[in-house]
Amino acid sequence: MKFIFDKDSWQEIFGSIKKSKLRTAITILGVLWGIFLFITLLGSARGMENGFDKNFKNLATNSIFLWAQSTSMPNKGFQRGRQLRLKIQDVDAIKRQIPEIAFVAPRNVQGVFGGPPATVKRKTNSKTYKLFGDYPILDNVNKVKILEGRFINMNDIEDEKKVCIIGEKVVDELFEKDEQVVGSYVEINGSFFQVVGAYKDNQTSFEGDDSIYMPFSTFRKINNTGDNIGWMVIAAHKDADITQVEKDVKTVLKRRHNVHLEDKRAFGSFNFGEMFSRITGFVKGIKFLTWFVGIATLIAGVIAIGSILLITVKERTKEIGIRRALGATPSKVRGQIVLESVFLTLIAGVLGIIFGGLVLMGLNAAFGDSDSFPFVNPAVSIPIAMGAVIALVTFGSLIGMIPAQRAVSIRPIEALREE
Repeated sequence: MKFIFDKDSWQEIFGSIKKSKLRTAITILGVLWGIFLFITLLGSARGMENGFDKNFKNLATNSIFLWAQSTSMPNKGFQRGRQLRLKIQDVDAIKRQIPEIAFVAPRNVQGVFGGPPATVKRKTNSKTYKLFGDYPILDNVNKVKILEGRFINMNDIEDEKKVCIIGEKVVDELFEKDEQVVGSYVEINGSFFQVVGAYKDNQTSFEGDDSIYMPFSTFRKINNTGDNIGWMVIAAHKDADITQVEKDVKTVLKRRHNVHLEDKRAFGSFNFGEMFSRITGFVKGIKFLTWFVGIATLIAGVIAIGSILLITVKERTKEIGIRRALGATPSKVRGQIVLESVFLTLIAGVLGIIFGGLVLMGLNAAFGDSDSFPFVNPAVSIPIAMGAVIALVTFGSLIGMIPAQRAVSIRPIEALREE
């Protein structure tokens, strides 16, 4: 280890580098590109993972959206083509018969699926918006981002209160800039409702910021929907098989509504849990590919260093022979070559990490605040970066042993005859 701190050893290393500047630059560039690619790809994959986590953090990811359609098969005297309607009683039946379900949020809506929107007035302003009748449990399915005030609570449901929560766009279109929103009143379909909250679109909601929420019971009363519900959101426990839960829910509903068990069109659904699993699998695949490509590129770069040093040893055959003739021990010659290999590898690795970090900072500045692309805080943890450097140094030491052994095997008398 003494040769590491030997001034003469470093003078020889820098002298060798100066003699072959282009070759040294190419060698460093090969390793630098390897670790740069590794850091950039791994950080980008982490940025995508963080972006998806941010976009879906407000959603119950293991969930299903389900609605009624028309039958495609006759059953028990009922003809095909019968239009079905979900009932509020279906909610209790599903929760009771399927233990994997965490909760169910029944929903009603006006202004979606072809129906006319609700007419909303505020002083002289009049607009039309989507109107949703919901339970407080909806906030567990898709977190409503409240700007001020509150969301629906069970007191609103039980007392059939005429209260509503309005979107940010509704506020901008019906209210003056500095006007108090919470506590004011708006007229919805001819009835006055007190605004108890305002919300902001969270980019993952079905409603957007141009909609209005009101208690499910109040919606049912003013629209005379009875026990009918538009659709339901079903959230299963995290460890539940969401595909099987979807099948079980449809089986329960088919039996309750006298639908043939083989009828695949009676109830429509969107399995968000399956989609989220695919997204998660895609991100894992990207991360695996990143590790594979990054490590392969690193190894290729280090092998390039070994190849360059072999050429260098060949060119320095006479010099090495003279050193051996003057008394340089095999360990001294071997250590000199290995030290040069480690030095070049370490320099290239540090530069690669720095440049990779700068690129990740640029990507974060460009896409970090974007709502259209899932990319947040692309970064590589310090332990991984340090591990990459240690791996480079280790590989550099091992690969440096090849040209070092070649140098040691040179016999002084033969080296001195080398022209």
